[in-house]
Amino acid sequence: MATSVRAAADGPPPPPAPPPPAPRKPAASPARAGWRSRLYRLDLKATPYAFVAPFFLCFAAFGLFPLVYTGWLSLHRVELGGEAEWRGADNYTALWDSDFFWNALANTFTIGVLSTVPQLLMALGLAHLLNYKLRGRGFFRVAVLAPYATSIAAATLVFAQLFNSDYGLINTVLGWVGFEPVSWESSKWPAQIAISVIVTWRWTGYNALIYLAAMQAVPQDLYEAAALDGASRWRQFVSVTIPSIRPTILFTIVVSTIGATQLFGEPMLFGGSLGVSGGSGNQFQTLSLLMYEKGWVTGALGQASAIAWVMLLLLLLIGGLRLLSARVHRTRQGS
Repeated sequence: MATSVRAAADGPPPPPAPPPPAPRKPAASPARAGWRSRLYRLDLKATPYAFVAPFFLCFAAFGLFPLVYTGWLSLHRVELGGEAEWRGADNYTALWDSDFFWNALANTFTIGVLSTVPQLLMALGLAHLLNYKLRGRGFFRVAVLAPYATSIAAATLVFAQLFNSDYGLINTVLGWVGFEPVSWESSKWPAQIAISVIVTWRWTGYNALIYLAAMQAVPQDLYEAAALDGASRWRQFVSVTIPSIRPTILFTIVVSTIGATQLFGEPMLFGGSLGVSGGSGNQFQTLSLLMYEKGWVTGALGQASAIAWVMLLLLLLIGGLRLLSARVHRTRQGS
């Protein structure tokens, strides 16, 4: 009894003592913390550049350096295996006075027009047809891209046989109709038309798929509103589709023009042994063929480099006209 009274008087037992705190790690010095912060900022800013650096290295090695070196060669007289001799702008003035250069420039322009205009018009028509629900639409979309997947050499050799003046299928059909055989290789305009047909056949499907992708992005509400107003399919195509895909049309015009300016494989293979010179009378020699002939046949690398830079300036001019037209169009829309 006395023991219990004494325990009650003393009160409850004290709680257990808390465990000793864990030893803290020594705080990092200010210098070390600053180094980590700088390393983090460097990693945050430099990592994206490290990922894109391979592209810029390849571009500098295979794009920028050849461009600058070609510009340097265009100011010199350089023969294959010889030393460069400073000539300044003599190569460019020689091109200005050269009938071969102006002939090649005119051929490049005419072949470009003959191949680009029908090509884009046919591509627009094909894309408009494929934009509607047709049976086997997927098959036709793949089929129009088949010519683009065909090798340039294979396609050109086949068309060269078709346009052969002696036994070609084209002259055979023309004979059935009552026309005289056409000298497709030795005449200027027939040769340029034949080359334009090859280019048109190969690139029409590619441009048609580009137009088709743009047409599928046009809101269907515009077509429904036009149909309610009584517009036919042709009127919908002219008043709704064409204005909606105008930027895509301008893009394909620029790309096709650039391709026509750099046309090389089709005329070279079409001419056979005379392909480099563009036929017996240079009737279909383009700027690319003239550049190749100057550089690797006659060995005048300086003149070939000057032609390459003239082609570059032409492409820049085409791009500038494209930007100017787009700006004028935006200004008209804004006003």
